[in-house]
Amino acid sequence: MEEKKEETMHVAIAVENVCKVYRLYDKPTDRLKEALKLTRKQKYHESYALSNVSFDVRQGECVGIIGTNGSGKSTILKIITGVLNPSSGSVTVNGRISALLELGAGFNQEYSGIENIYLNGTMNGFSEEEIKARMQDILDFADIGDYVYQPVKTYSSGMFVRLAFSVAINIDPEILIVDEALSVGDVFFQAKCYHKFEEFKRMGKTIMIVSHDLSSIAKYCDRVILLNQGVKLGEGSPKEMIDDFKRVLVGQYELPESKSEQSLVNDAEVQEAVQSQAAAQKRARQQSDGRETKTLEYGTQEAVIEEIYLTDDRGTQTNAIIKGLSFSICMRVRFQQDLPAPIFAFSIKTAKGTEITGTNTMFEKAFLEPVKAGAVKDIRFTQKMSLQGGEYLISFGVTGYEGNDFKVYHRLYDALDVTVVSDKNTVGYYDMDSKVVVRDAHEKSDLGDNIIKYTKIQ
Repeated sequence: MEEKKEETMHVAIAVENVCKVYRLYDKPTDRLKEALKLTRKQKYHESYALSNVSFDVRQGECVGIIGTNGSGKSTILKIITGVLNPSSGSVTVNGRISALLELGAGFNQEYSGIENIYLNGTMNGFSEEEIKARMQDILDFADIGDYVYQPVKTYSSGMFVRLAFSVAINIDPEILIVDEALSVGDVFFQAKCYHKFEEFKRMGKTIMIVSHDLSSIAKYCDRVILLNQGVKLGEGSPKEMIDDFKRVLVGQYELPESKSEQSLVNDAEVQEAVQSQAAAQKRARQQSDGRETKTLEYGTQEAVIEEIYLTDDRGTQTNAIIKGLSFSICMRVRFQQDLPAPIFAFSIKTAKGTEITGTNTMFEKAFLEPVKAGAVKDIRFTQKMSLQGGEYLISFGVTGYEGNDFKVYHRLYDALDVTVVSDKNTVGYYDMDSKVVVRDAHEKSDLGDNIIKYTKIQ
């Protein structure tokens, strides 16, 4: 009993069996008739934005929520922050929440920036003196100058999100929730915000992020929750959930059929099927032909990748490539059906799942031909290895367009590992192979007039 109590204390957000149902009417008059009780016939049909969603977020975690548009990501955040009430289920929050949900939320368009800072601070339970103590930090982070004294209705979207995010992070939250709003800011402001996320994580604060920027999700999140059409498909490491999300995007992640939206929520067998399917897919990634593997594969199988390997600059098959030398990524594909114009592709990721680079035959304008059933093609991508020394994962794919429809014939995620051997690493993932010249300042510069000069302020 004591252990259970201690575990509960470390949960910042507990979401249990949350459903959100909207009543949709065919005509506005139907809504009016029902409100005035002028009809006994049901004039609406129910739409489930969320169906039996459950998860916990522990204190100090950074958790991301991903999914297609309309999957319920923003809805669950609004329920957690109290903007919406669930139709059923419960949400427990342990800690002070600060949320940046959407532009305009919590701000009065007629008020100035300063007045809105006081408004938001008061709504979050701060006194006027406490807000004044934080005011300079808010203004410094927002960095919008004298516009802070103007009505926010005159702000650009970038200025607005600067002020809103600055208020959200400077009111000493224990839980920070951000819904896609940072995509509005410029690149410098986004970098400053993500630096703040890292600072919050070091301080042990809890962060929830909804974003379509999968690279940021992979980099900053400890765990990711995948939603689709209001149903939680799974939760796990960023790499695992991002791979599953890509399957959803191309229609290769099948949900169990249900008789109706109502049955999807209340039918225990359907919910059990969703969980069983997720578990089976996880086992499939861990075991194939009796050996341990991390490869995730799917597709229509109209074309099948039969062989994959790497060769170094001498043509020798190897998984160790020396930085700075050329190497080739090779695949052999067998075609089971006639295909109009297959596209062969590869991508390279870090061990944590951040996609670094990749290309395909369509981008390279290297192969745009129809292929007959029974044909076998060898594809070789040759390039210079410019990645930093370390371990990377390579994914392969055969895809194509049939009319306007994009189809995945066969895709292998994280199918090969490659070790880059290097005696010189620079910053980041990619070495720009810079040539450095250092000379005395009095020598004539060949840079012309395109120079930015910085003067140190005394």
